Amino acid sequence: MSDSSGTRKTVNSFDVAKLAGVSRSAVSRTFTDGASVSRETREKVIAAAGQLGYRVNVLARSLHKQKSDLVGVVAADLDNPFRAEQIDLLSKGLLVRGLRPILLRGEPSADVADLIGSLLQYSVAGVIVTSDTPPEEICMECLENGVPLVVVNKRDTGAPVDRVVTAFEDGGRLAFEHLVASGCRKLAVVTPESSSYSINGRALAFEQAANNNGIPVVRIAWGSQSYEGGLEAAAFVNRIRSEIDGVFCTADYLALGVLDGLRHDHGVAIPEDIQVIGYDDIPQAAWKAYDLTTLAQSRKVLCEATLELLMQRLENPDLPQQVRVCSVSLKKRGTTRAVS
Repeated sequence: MSDSSGTRKTVNSFDVAKLAGVSRSAVSRTFTDGASVSRETREKVIAAAGQLGYRVNVLARSLHKQKSDLVGVVAADLDNPFRAEQIDLLSKGLLVRGLRPILLRGEPSADVADLIGSLLQYSVAGVIVTSDTPPEEICMECLENGVPLVVVNKRDTGAPVDRVVTAFEDGGRLAFEHLVASGCRKLAVVTPESSSYSINGRALAFEQAANNNGIPVVRIAWGSQSYEGGLEAAAFVNRIRSEIDGVFCTADYLALGVLDGLRHDHGVAIPEDIQVIGYDDIPQAAWKAYDLTTLAQSRKVLCEATLELLMQRLENPDLPQQVRVCSVSLKKRGTTRAVS
């Protein structure tokens, strides 16, 4: 619909009601799930809406009701295959449950509290955080406003919000045990210079297991949690080749860079010269070019647990705080020697 100047006019429910020959309340009921409206009226309204190009302003309706079906998802490192798949699964899971995801990128320069605060302005039904751990104050503000908050693989916020974590302590220990069982006795752990709660926890668990068994570990904190960071770390690993025979990378994305750097830039044979194990089991880990031994944490299980806690909180806001721990498992591939 356009006016005399050729500018497209915004179509509203009054226009639809007039064309369909029904009341405005009938238009509202037609586009409200579960509302009572006759089949004849519904067909008239849908036909008129289609002719006029009318769409319901869901945001305006949610602001009027002080509630919406929007769920904010705060995420960072979207170039990371693990994170990309996680966000994809969360988005699909929310849509299946009748909720609409709204994604905000929580990059290192962004203040996660500000991002969550901006989501509250949109009357979101809930918030899921996979980036930095939100401060206690903004968590309490969510609770006070009746907005469920679920944090994924983050430390305790200090507020009684629901958390989903993977058993990274088990993962670090399993990485150590497998390298030792594969014949390694001089170990290194490669981790980003700036580590998240779960990434640092994996490294600490690996080091603790080694310490308990009297085996030295060199910590290589280098670059970012990325393929490029792994390439850079590989140069340092190569310089101390005589001191190590097994490397644990705290994320597969790092491990891919380490593998390519060692093999292609420095001529190191894997696993003959150095054995390498990763963590996450991203799809690329199983590619023939990498064939990476790794610790698998299921994105599907992680996301299902996250969505389950969110839905439970929406249905019963007075539930006590819940912490769901998801297990990890070892995927043996070609970057470590076969254990007899």
